[in-house]
Amino acid sequence: MLSVARHTSTRRRVLETAARLFQRQGYAATGLNQVLTESGAPKGSLYFHFPGGKEQLAAESITISGTRVGEQMAAIVSAAEDPAGAISGLANLFAADLGGSGFHSGCPVATVALEAAADSEAIRSRCESVYGAWAEGLSVALERWGVAPQDCLPVAEFAICALQGAILLAKVRRDARVLDSVARQLAGQISQSIRAERP
Repeated sequence: MLSVARHTSTRRRVLETAARLFQRQGYAATGLNQVLTESGAPKGSLYFHFPGGKEQLAAESITISGTRVGEQMAAIVSAAEDPAGAISGLANLFAADLGGSGFHSGCPVATVALEAAADSEAIRSRCESVYGAWAEGLSVALERWGVAPQDCLPVAEFAICALQGAILLAKVRRDARVLDSVARQLAGQISQSIRAERP
């Protein structure tokens, strides 16, 4: 029983370390030796737990970090009273992560997707699943706030794309204020669409 717990702990530690490094450095710049060193895992453990090597490690890391961010997003959206509050809260979430990392960390999904999704079906499909879950969660809230049902998912995807672009621009400028600006524009457009739907 102790051996199983140790294996589980080692696997989780490697995944958490890899997720942090992939988010900060990207796919190509993150080496397996660095993951092992920083996780403190035994050298032979990586291919024991991840026989698919770096590709499998990255794919599973995306699920872990993407799910974590998704849970934070869901909490913000469920606590918001309207789309403006939700979008502003999401922008603040990403801005805080950027500022806290000195603008080194970006979106944990986009950082890897931009490099590796075109060449790896495993990574592409994990990225698609995470983005899909984020959009679906926001879509449900948008319908609750009065967006027409057929528009909810497209509007949610548009919002996520806009925030992802704002994260990239914030990194380039080393200034997270662009996230607030984009959030205000998004909230305004969503509010207009709700008013247009109401008689």
